[in-house]
Amino acid sequence: MEKHLNHIQKQNEEDTMNSLTAEMVLDHALQMFQKQQLQKEIDHALLHRNKQEFLKLSQQLQAYL
Repeated sequence: MEKHLNHIQKQNEEDTMNSLTAEMVLDHALQMFQKQQLQKEIDHALLHRNKQEFLKLSQQLQAYL
């Protein structure tokens, strides 16, 4: 019985670690996507010489650096 409880506890710990790892990977992927989108928007603002938009987006990008 004790072995079974230890096994269940170990499995729960592994499940928790796997969930946390998956969450971290997804968070990182989302941040990278958002950063890339901002960089594209900054490039667009530069191309169209939109200083106000460039400054706004550059400020937002600072959060990812």
